[in-house]
Amino acid sequence: MAEDGLASLPLVAGLFRQSSWGRQSPQDFTWFEILLPYENFDGLQSEGVADTMALENHSRELDIARSVAAQAGVVLLEYQQRGFTIREKGTSDLVSEADVSAEKLILDCLGEAFPDHVVLAEESRTELQGTSIPEHLWVVDPLDGTTNFAHGIPHFAVSIAYYRNGAAECGVVYNPARNDWYIVARGAGAWFQNERMQVGSQQTLTDCLVGLGFYYDRGTMMEATLATIHQLFQTGIHGIRRFGTAALDLAHVARGFYGAYFEYQLSPWDFAAGRLLVEEAGGRVTTASGEELGLCKGSVLASNGFLHPKMLEIIQQTAGQLFCSGASPQ
Repeated sequence: MAEDGLASLPLVAGLFRQSSWGRQSPQDFTWFEILLPYENFDGLQSEGVADTMALENHSRELDIARSVAAQAGVVLLEYQQRGFTIREKGTSDLVSEADVSAEKLILDCLGEAFPDHVVLAEESRTELQGTSIPEHLWVVDPLDGTTNFAHGIPHFAVSIAYYRNGAAECGVVYNPARNDWYIVARGAGAWFQNERMQVGSQQTLTDCLVGLGFYYDRGTMMEATLATIHQLFQTGIHGIRRFGTAALDLAHVARGFYGAYFEYQLSPWDFAAGRLLVEEAGGRVTTASGEELGLCKGSVLASNGFLHPKMLEIIQQTAGQLFCSGASPQ
């Protein structure tokens, strides 16, 4: 790859036929013909020796994650072209053939590359056993934003994260509908395409947008979320955004689009890669009650750091009953 990274590479548009979304479809092309955001990290403009060493420490995991995410993205777009069936796992909780097929591909590829690693994935509903965390753990969402996908909205993502001894080490979030890549490694920063991301610098809520998500619960949890929205508007925020894909919402905090993002119930595959994007971009991620975020289902609050105390204060006022025991209701 040339020294200037992505700038010297041809656009991916030449590879694919036009789809109904006004972008490219991978029909009749194999996964390796997709333009990946960089090769061997040459496209990342490291800011020092520490960054370069951190990337090298995770080069194999990131290479595999990036390759697998690209393949899964092709699967998702192929299903968009030919159609798919959908079923409900619960109220408004959708799963499609695309979710299942993409997850099988990811599990097969990770299993072949890292046979001694454990994989925690959404559609197979795998769970961590007991309180111990595997030394090598992959946390996978093959299609975050299934409802958007099902309705033809090009805002969804493949999310893959690698954890070692319970700590997020690296990951990718990939929106194949836009060929948007978010890539992160601990100690090496968070990147959108080949640009390093930085959270916003807003000091007060009156200067920012706030992102959020609604869990599938249409009762107490939704009422608490609506109460929080009401209180946030009272503070004079610029607006609320709800796009329905938690991994991309967290990426938007990392890029500085949102000053904060919250959701009162998420699974680890929803936030595993996105939380590291925010942290490596200079932000803060906790539960909605301010506790350390683990690898269990629960609430998530992400911010640029400056806004975290005020967000916690508002959440306590409007939704504190959800967290009286320190965790979201299951």
